[in-house]
Amino acid sequence: MRDLHMPGRSAARSGNAMASTSQPSSTLAAIEILMAGGNALDAAIAACAVQCVTEPGSTGIGGDCFCLYQPSNAAVPIGFNGSGRAPAKANIEFFKDQGIRELDPTSAHVVTVPGAIDAWETLSRDHGRLGLDRILQPAIRYAQEGFAVHERTAVDFANGYGKLSKDTGAREVYFNSAGKLPTVGENFRQPALAATLRAIAEKGRSAFYEGAVAEDIIATLNTKGGLHDLSDFSEHSGEYVNPIHSTFRGYDVFELPPNGVGAIALLLINMLEALPIAGAPLDVTRLHHLIEATKLAYRDRNAFIADPAFSDVPLDILLSKDYAAKLVTSIDDMHAASDLPPAGMPPQGNTVYISVVDADGNACSFINSLFKGFGSGIVAAKSGVILQNRGFGFTLEDGHPNQIEPKKRPMHTIIPGMVAKDSRPVMPFGVMGGHFQPVGHAWTLSSMFDFGLDPQEAMDLPRIFAFEGNVEVERGISKVAAEILASRGHKITNIGMPHGGGQAIFIDHKNGTLVGGSDPRKDGIALGY
Repeated sequence: MRDLHMPGRSAARSGNAMASTSQPSSTLAAIEILMAGGNALDAAIAACAVQCVTEPGSTGIGGDCFCLYQPSNAAVPIGFNGSGRAPAKANIEFFKDQGIRELDPTSAHVVTVPGAIDAWETLSRDHGRLGLDRILQPAIRYAQEGFAVHERTAVDFANGYGKLSKDTGAREVYFNSAGKLPTVGENFRQPALAATLRAIAEKGRSAFYEGAVAEDIIATLNTKGGLHDLSDFSEHSGEYVNPIHSTFRGYDVFELPPNGVGAIALLLINMLEALPIAGAPLDVTRLHHLIEATKLAYRDRNAFIADPAFSDVPLDILLSKDYAAKLVTSIDDMHAASDLPPAGMPPQGNTVYISVVDADGNACSFINSLFKGFGSGIVAAKSGVILQNRGFGFTLEDGHPNQIEPKKRPMHTIIPGMVAKDSRPVMPFGVMGGHFQPVGHAWTLSSMFDFGLDPQEAMDLPRIFAFEGNVEVERGISKVAAEILASRGHKITNIGMPHGGGQAIFIDHKNGTLVGGSDPRKDGIALGY
């Protein structure tokens, strides 16, 4: 239980249903849908659609979507991969002929076909109760009538100025007549996006992937050199996938398979389970272990994770407890590893996350993303759609697992998580933050199940991230801890923006209640009834 003398907030608790998101408007929309008779999946889509309006730096209908949905009577969650593919014309020879040696995160070439709307319609049709027309109404209302800009959203707008100011469509949609972006407290309207959402509510996916909206997006991209055409959009479809699985401290943990990096989150929890539990949540040894485990896990991420339709991803190795146990034997408690061994064993072989539990105990773990802040920064102004830059997960390196190819999906960083026990859902959870997400999953689960923290306490805990040779530390990591880590050979970097955000709802089956947390790094709340 938290110290009531200290800043922070208690976990949300309720006995019926709960939603946790990174925007109050989004959480409220989810509760509205739940109270109207919708289930957890309906509420998650409604909440996500609202965030596509109120948190445009993180997500949008021009982004991608992944979902784990576990009905209360199901032993295993339903998985859906709603990521988009590269255009049919996007072959490596084109880039060579154009003299393009690396991808630009703000170019049309990193915009894959947006997968979110197809995912929403498919999941709503197959597992929801209310239908898109009803569940998109809160988002339509916020887009048409406006919303009060929250602090984190205002910071995202300010940080995105350089990117957005370079795009004609972005200037038309996001800038006012004085050339300014929305600021804290301002009521911001997006009538073009409202019209697009209204069309989707009435006609479903065809309103996005065919007709005027698709034509607007494609024309916008083609003007900037993009290779997209109408068939790339009309032929798009996401797919149901079998979740991958491991265990941690007696719980079952489910993630989605590649092209996402859920396997790396499972590899990390397997490694943490094989290491001794530190004395306290912010013990320097625990931080050191996480750093070293992250370096090994991300080495494997970069070597193996790709679209399985194009690459052989060695999941049997990455999910093996024996492999994780072998990896941690290379971790020195007092020194950072300077050189990593080769990846794998020899063959014998800014994002939004939404957590919802409804009154029937159905649990939904839902994530929707543009990737980097405001995605590509490219906006199709007539339809009000900002476009992701998920194709930046591709490379132009010949023979690499993530080499760009026609109709291929890039490596994805967004990963919804689900914890279960005794063949029933226990906790839909997720942590946003681009490349940080597998670490966020492992850090949150370990904080809860190794140290007894509730979801809010686990979200409040300071974070570190070992990435590309640096150890990025939030301000909550003490100066003493950072100095000790530096003395062990880690290159410490103080970061300006914190690592992502996150939400979780723990289903306390013993007491028949729900316990929710929402990350303080965002503007959101967990709310139940």
